[in-house]
Amino acid sequence: MRRTPIFTLIMICTLALVYEVNGQCIESPPGSGRYVGLDGGPCANAIPTAVPFLRITPDARSGAMGDAGVAISPDANSMHINTSKLAFVENDFALSATYSPWLRSLGLQDVYLAYLAGYKRINDLQTLGFSLRYFSLGDIQFTDENGQPIGNGRPNEFELAAGFSQKLGENFSVGVNGKFIYSNLAAGQEVGGIEINPGIAGAVDLSLYYRVPLDGSDLTFGLALSNLGSKISYTKVTNDYLPANFGLGAAWEFALDDYNTLTLTGDINKLMVPTPQHDPEDVDPQNGIADYREQSLFKSVLSSWSDAPEGFSEELKEITYSFGAEYWYDKQFALRAGYFSEHRLKGARQYLTLGLGLKYNVFGINMSYLISTGGNTALASNPLDKTLRFSLLFDFSAVDETTTPN
Repeated sequence: MRRTPIFTLIMICTLALVYEVNGQCIESPPGSGRYVGLDGGPCANAIPTAVPFLRITPDARSGAMGDAGVAISPDANSMHINTSKLAFVENDFALSATYSPWLRSLGLQDVYLAYLAGYKRINDLQTLGFSLRYFSLGDIQFTDENGQPIGNGRPNEFELAAGFSQKLGENFSVGVNGKFIYSNLAAGQEVGGIEINPGIAGAVDLSLYYRVPLDGSDLTFGLALSNLGSKISYTKVTNDYLPANFGLGAAWEFALDDYNTLTLTGDINKLMVPTPQHDPEDVDPQNGIADYREQSLFKSVLSSWSDAPEGFSEELKEITYSFGAEYWYDKQFALRAGYFSEHRLKGARQYLTLGLGLKYNVFGINMSYLISTGGNTALASNPLDKTLRFSLLFDFSAVDETTTPN
């Protein structure tokens, strides 16, 4: 059991996606409106959100391709990244279960992410999807700022989602998800006399998928707006943004011959959450909360494209890039590789991913492995280094085919 100050839980959760903590910034020279770090260098300004586990890629297939997947072919895990793809599934019913030990490089042995997802095709035009994501922070003994025990707990978070995908043409589809989010980090505890409660929120995902059939290949495009919803609150004092995200991707799948298939894919992603402001005047004098943290959903999404303190150049730094490749032999054995890149001032995640997949009749299994490639001045290494994901897929249509008499 670990002894952990309550406020450290927020740090642990944030490390799941952004592991370079914003450094303190100062105005230099005074009155110039230009902010730098204490060392005189550029000011780190990563965007923090609540429940960052919602942005963790839960399946091993996309996880092996640098977290790219907005436009790749549909499967049972499409609910996370682009529900609209489900309208193009070939089977009637499929399930996938994924398990990933989390933050093992930090010495945490009981933190993990579990994901269950699937779909049921209604007809040739419509498909229903569903998923359950569970993030456990293990057994924790809470302590105060002085290291004194104040109770035990098992912090956890989960997301329950249902989705619908509809074809609007032979090669075009749309999708929508509705989701319920629950986050219990330290319910029943107090910090500074303020009681901590479970956080509850609701959100939707909107997505598009377009396929361009070519001679011997398919070019596909995807767009996904994720986690658009209410703010989440753990106390009566503050409300925090969900990790609303804009994702755009493309994939090119082509057959090398009758047995060999290759897919190349790439995604760009940007959080649609206001960027932290350096100006101390951007704080409400009555409640001490920064103005950028009190915007409505609609305003926060719009302002997120133009509110970076350093202007357009900083907005570009907030975009992450994912690239991946997938090779299949005879639709039974797959090799995958990818790369993920994030600017050093916005989180500094840089990593290579590798993976493989096996499919035989009813069952399929995917595995991915993450290798950190970026240096970091804040931490000795990327806490996501050596992350493993394991996905088991089950195709119920294959069961029907094997049991149907000739």
